[in-house]
Amino acid sequence: MGPRRSPLAGGRLHFQHGPIDLVIGAEGEAGAVQAAHEAAWQRFAGVLAELVAELPLLRAPVGDACPLQGVVARRMWAACAPYRQGFITPMAAVAGAVAQDIAAHYARDGIARAWVNNGGDIALHLAPGRRVRVGLFADIARLQHLQAQRGLPTDARFTLAAELPVRGVATSGWRGRSFSLGIADSVTVLARDAAMADAAATVIANAVDALDARIVRRPANTLRDDTDLGARLVTVDVPPLPAALVEQALDAGLACAHRLRAAGLIWHAALACQGRWRATEGLAAQQLVQ
Repeated sequence: MGPRRSPLAGGRLHFQHGPIDLVIGAEGEAGAVQAAHEAAWQRFAGVLAELVAELPLLRAPVGDACPLQGVVARRMWAACAPYRQGFITPMAAVAGAVAQDIAAHYARDGIARAWVNNGGDIALHLAPGRRVRVGLFADIARLQHLQAQRGLPTDARFTLAAELPVRGVATSGWRGRSFSLGIADSVTVLARDAAMADAAATVIANAVDALDARIVRRPANTLRDDTDLGARLVTVDVPPLPAALVEQALDAGLACAHRLRAAGLIWHAALACQGRWRATEGLAAQQLVQ
């Protein structure tokens, strides 16, 4: 089935093509918003085919030289390249890179702010003086339960202003739609762009880990035959763990986040596991609501 688009409440749009599922919002002059929507749609129609054409390379570990040709594919590779000393493929940044590519069409005169949400990985456009609030749910299972209720309570809130060096937000964890090697319920990263945030969230979530025989892990290729992770063990269930073990896992993830922040790869990160939190130093207390 080809690409589809449909209107949503609040003037938002839904773009869908295969596994790519975007929710887009934009505010500004009506003509500029409409022109941006149309440009984004024209671009979106070809993104999946571009990625499929290079899929074997996108599923291969990142090396020292980029072998990719497509704009989105090369952005994925660039976002993952800082982590190539360990195992990582460009697919770790696919959702954020696609969102970022589409969001670029809203960076024009007349658009006050816009966001492209690709399954929770978000690319932003903010004109000078504008800001946006982003809500975080640490436990996707709880979110699904709460969706039947009105007024969903968030676990954390981030207010992002145009003057901040943040245009990408991404979340990873074992409960998400992608596989994780760790036990974090969620790791949310704020970064310069969405592709960088996506790759970093994957890496930090993998670092939030612990050894406990009750944690259930399975080879990724037994769960999904198209995975880029091969036979690497991914987390499929985490029982309630001793508080000390959860604290240890979060400390390991936070140490990873601090290294990435010192290297300029992220702006901030918030980590959650079994009701406990960590955040990088300097993340305003009022932005993290436990």
